[in-house]
Amino acid sequence: MKHRIGFNALSRRSGQRKALKRNMVTSLFRYERIETTKAKAKEVQRTAEKMITRAKVDSVHSRRMIARDIKDEAVLAKLFTQIAPLFSDRNGGYTRVLKTGNRQGDAAEMAILELVVKTEKPKKKAEPKKEKESKKAPKEKTEE
Repeated sequence: MKHRIGFNALSRRSGQRKALKRNMVTSLFRYERIETTKAKAKEVQRTAEKMITRAKVDSVHSRRMIARDIKDEAVLAKLFTQIAPLFSDRNGGYTRVLKTGNRQGDAAEMAILELVVKTEKPKKKAEPKKEKESKKAPKEKTEE
């Protein structure tokens, strides 16, 4: 029986499992989409959703609590400034798991874990195209 077992151990010791979740959550927030096994995706999804919920309130305490797991300052800033405001009116369900089939080598079930709402990537400013002077000015004929 599997009573009162609230998580998947992923066949790892606790330190390895903790590091795996930290790295995958960081990658999820950095790239907004990761491909992994279905079991890992479901475990990382739980952690990521809790972090997004905490990040919706931008306080020193929230930043410190999440900074315990996300060591990359740029990703931490992105979570609080870009990702969390997108979900301010949503009460949960910030991520989705899409099944993609089985892996070729060991037939493990693969899945894509992604954020439901995509952040806008900063668009490069379109430089005004310079008109090419394809028509050269006609040369003046000199009279000899």
